Amino acid sequence: MLILIAGPYRSGTNDDPALMAQNLKKLEAPSYALFQAGHVPMIGEWVALPVWHAAGGAAVGDALYEEIFHPVAGRLLALCDGVLRLPGASKGADNDVRIARERGIPVWTRLEDVPGVTASIAAKVAP
Repeated sequence: MLILIAGPYRSGTNDDPALMAQNLKKLEAPSYALFQAGHVPMIGEWVALPVWHAAGGAAVGDALYEEIFHPVAGRLLALCDGVLRLPGASKGADNDVRIARERGIPVWTRLEDVPGVTASIAAKVAP
């Protein structure tokens, strides 16, 4: 399955690039476990960031950022088979979950609940 990993990226960072990078690492943490379980992990920022840079985005939250980031997630959800919602406040991730549920796409809040992810695979993920 193609599984969107959703959670805080910009939330709580005051747009500090170092904190946003830390949040991206947290989003990426379960990606190998999903891969080991036979899935393809996907994170919206993996798509949105290069698109934003190519379009000339200059500052987090600028008009291009707003035009690209949340719509990318919506487009990805049209292709995804599930959503793994990580902990933490995030309007964007909450919106991803809402869209997924409206479309009948499964949403998991625990890695070990994703089909094929065993307890031993999930245990390898850094907290």
